[in-house]
Amino acid sequence: MLTFFLKRLAVVIPTFIGITLLVFALIRMVPGDPVEALSGERGIDPARHAQLLHEFGLDRPLPAQYGEFVWKALHGDLGVSIVSHEPVLSEFLDRFPATFELTLCAILFAALIGIPAGMLAAVKRNTPIDYGVMGVSLAGYSMPLFWWALLLILYFSVHLGWTPVSGRLGIEFDPPHVTGLMLVDTWLSDEEGAFRSALSHLILPTLALGTIPLATLARMTRSSMLEVLREDYIRAARARGLTPLRIVAKHAFRNALIPVVTVAGLQVGVLLGGAVLTETIFAWPGIGKWLIEAIHRRDYPIVQGGLLICASLVILVNLAVDLLYGIINPRIRHPR
Repeated sequence: MLTFFLKRLAVVIPTFIGITLLVFALIRMVPGDPVEALSGERGIDPARHAQLLHEFGLDRPLPAQYGEFVWKALHGDLGVSIVSHEPVLSEFLDRFPATFELTLCAILFAALIGIPAGMLAAVKRNTPIDYGVMGVSLAGYSMPLFWWALLLILYFSVHLGWTPVSGRLGIEFDPPHVTGLMLVDTWLSDEEGAFRSALSHLILPTLALGTIPLATLARMTRSSMLEVLREDYIRAARARGLTPLRIVAKHAFRNALIPVVTVAGLQVGVLLGGAVLTETIFAWPGIGKWLIEAIHRRDYPIVQGGLLICASLVILVNLAVDLLYGIINPRIRHPR
């Protein structure tokens, strides 16, 4: 298992280096600079502009700036925000619980509905149930996230009045920040109605963000299950008189699980990307909304540090998925 882990880790290191290059270069390809963004439409004197660039260290050669960025990042220092003058890591940690809570709820919603739906569609192949599940999955996968989110707001919040339009919690509540996860903090607090308010604020963002992963998991589960159900050992299990439920749950599902786990791991990156739009639409105070505001302000340290952490999280999740392969199927750890 250690050798298997080290091989996967060897792939992660060059990926991390490539990410640092991308996050450093992409923000600098956007027209303008932090000084111009801070000055707004009023403009700024060229001499003052050059002075501020020097104070921010942005007048140095790009290789020198990149080297300093990587060196500090390796030591846990992601810099200081040009606008707020707060450490980037501190601002990220303040906002990350909101994004983590939303992402976790979205992936749970997608997995708990998508995987059983895909299994059902595979077992009921070429029946109305199969066509219905695949039709709904295709529709869910095809809908643009921002359009789907706005539809949810218009129907459930505006038309029916069942859920709040935006935010994480009603303004009348102020639970103590113990974990940063609003569902947990409101559950632990003694404020009556706080947990219900947090839950109602979470419903629509979860539905919006989790729909595309749900459709993807459903389709992948169906495809993988159909392939496994054609195998000889499944026919042998049927010949031995095993019940259909035992065949599907014990024999077929575990062997169909590896492609599904792969897709679920990849969905973390999709969810973090979708969180940018979702948090903007629902005014959710997470890292997605934070990064969008930083891009508008050309706040280089925040964009670099925030994207680097997000990309590193995706890498770690995919590394964990690779290790999970070895647990699900030990033959992967010891290829012939």
